[in-house]
Amino acid sequence: MSGLAGKTLLITGASRGIGKAIALRAAQDGANIVLAAKTETPHPTLPGTIHEAAEEIVAAGGQALALKVDVRDESQIERAVAAALERFGGIDIVINNAGAISLTGTAETEMKRFDLMVGVNVRATFALTRACLPALKRADNPHILTLSPPPSLDPRWYGPHPAYTLSKMGMSLLVLGWAEEFRPLGIAANALWPRTLIDTAAMRVVGAPIRPEHCRRPEIVADAAHAILTRPSRTHTGRFYLDEEALAESGVTDFARYAVVPGRIPLPDLFVAPD
Repeated sequence: MSGLAGKTLLITGASRGIGKAIALRAAQDGANIVLAAKTETPHPTLPGTIHEAAEEIVAAGGQALALKVDVRDESQIERAVAAALERFGGIDIVINNAGAISLTGTAETEMKRFDLMVGVNVRATFALTRACLPALKRADNPHILTLSPPPSLDPRWYGPHPAYTLSKMGMSLLVLGWAEEFRPLGIAANALWPRTLIDTAAMRVVGAPIRPEHCRRPEIVADAAHAILTRPSRTHTGRFYLDEEALAESGVTDFARYAVVPGRIPLPDLFVAPD
């Protein structure tokens, strides 16, 4: 075992998609994974539960603790952190992956939907990181990794869906602040975002008119996260990585194997300018 062997990762939204892919990649090293997500029983439209993900993590070589958590509730977050410490003795890595999305304009975005996106994307990211901070201070090579885009004031990202963009950029601004705040502590704070669209169940649920053949698989983000999380926290912080960039810095430049359909060119993700 190497890389993340013996490390404990607390990942929100890890029952499916990118969060689950990051968990499985870490499990291959022999990591301990704390899955903090809402889906404890099968969802009518989204596949996967925290317990099913936990079984896959153990099968991949890791250890798993599945916890039903509504990340908007700080008391549930605090209980999840306490359970992680009781089970594994520490927390080395925090992955702020849980997200809420509504690609709607101002008039079409109901306030309950606005509150959901701000609550899950911004508030929960802050609350989880804050709750884990004492454990991260004690960890060897501690990392905070947030799934959010490079910060931008480009109007083209705000005009079509200002509420969602605000919430994602809010996550990125937290990363910017934490990198500076936690630098003296040796705690890395970085962000990661896919250069291209990623084929996930969540994308299909929100009704995005994107076919899977125009996407990459979540494994590219998972491999990029692994590359970031195995770097020294004191010297690798304050970065807003695209997945391709993180992998290229580790010597991986052939991304063809991540395509859902081999040979098809994937489309750029939101907040990423076309090449």
